[in-house]
Amino acid sequence: MAKTNKETQKSVVTPFNDEELEYFRQLILTKRDEAHKELETLNASLRESMENSSDESAYSFHMADAGTDAQVREQTYMLFNRTKKFIKYLDDALVRIDNKTYGICKVTGKAISKGRLEAVPHTQLSIEAKLKRR
Repeated sequence: MAKTNKETQKSVVTPFNDEELEYFRQLILTKRDEAHKELETLNASLRESMENSSDESAYSFHMADAGTDAQVREQTYMLFNRTKKFIKYLDDALVRIDNKTYGICKVTGKAISKGRLEAVPHTQLSIEAKLKRR
């Protein structure tokens, strides 16, 4: 019986030693801390924006300003959600480090280059797999 891609991926062990894995763990934790700070800033901005929008009188607030404020709120909300998703990807990468499956491409089953992981430490795709997806 042939193994599925997920079964193959789980049986493949990381190409990195413990010292390299710790390097990537610290890199990911740093990015995660930065993302959490950004999330707090975005959350505060959203709260402030919502409070300010309810404080304005209909007569002192121009419709164009209301539209601009709504657009800015929407962009902030999208950034907030994107940052939350990024944190989840980083958390998933930490789990792969713990499971010793970090650095393995989920499509090809081959090792992901160290340079790619330094640039995008949460990636699960090698350059080869990423280019095929286009």
